[in-house]
Amino acid sequence: MRDFHYNGGMEYAARLLVFDLDGTLVDSKVDLANAVNVALASFDLPPLPHPVIYSYVGDGASALIRRALPEEKADRLPEVLDRFLAYYRRHLLDTTRAYPGVAGALRKWAGIYRMAILTNKGVAMTREILSGLSLDRYFFEVRGGDSFGTKKPDPEGLLHLLREAEVEAREAIMIGDSRNDVLAGKAAGAVTCGVTYGLAAAGFAEHPPDFTVDRFPDLFRRIRPAG
Repeated sequence: MRDFHYNGGMEYAARLLVFDLDGTLVDSKVDLANAVNVALASFDLPPLPHPVIYSYVGDGASALIRRALPEEKADRLPEVLDRFLAYYRRHLLDTTRAYPGVAGALRKWAGIYRMAILTNKGVAMTREILSGLSLDRYFFEVRGGDSFGTKKPDPEGLLHLLREAEVEAREAIMIGDSRNDVLAGKAAGAVTCGVTYGLAAAGFAEHPPDFTVDRFPDLFRRIRPAG
């Protein structure tokens, strides 16, 4: 098994924490995979094993469905995507839950750090999941893959959050489970933290974050309030 741990001892000063959603704060993989297979079945396409679908998550719904479609059915993308979204919107919280320790850690530290969400998931669905899991109260801003003209790994969304929070990039940490989070964070000049329990930690081998954590609460042992 590859080791994706980096910079095990350094402590980072921060004022702003920006979190990815899927694979970072919430375990949503089963609901996503179920919705993909329902959409495929609606067009008489064979289902995919869940682990295969999990490997497609992270770049937004359109990319997820494009990867799930057989190459010869690529022209059906708009229809299958619409079916996926229609089903998924009704089943966002069937099995989706916060990862262990997330709710307690956010509750404990929300008054110490400013916190925001930056995900490639659509913002309306993101807000519904956060609200349904009673996590929405901890974030001063929530931005999704349809909030800007670009998605992660482009730094546009993160740069916007830095301006909104009036925080220097060096005092912000981008926390996520994939290379997209690392690349966006580094492009914006922020510190990057990779969570190893999510869906895409293998990407850290090529794009290592500044540090990693194996459990969500461990993040707060590696950082301190700036100033």
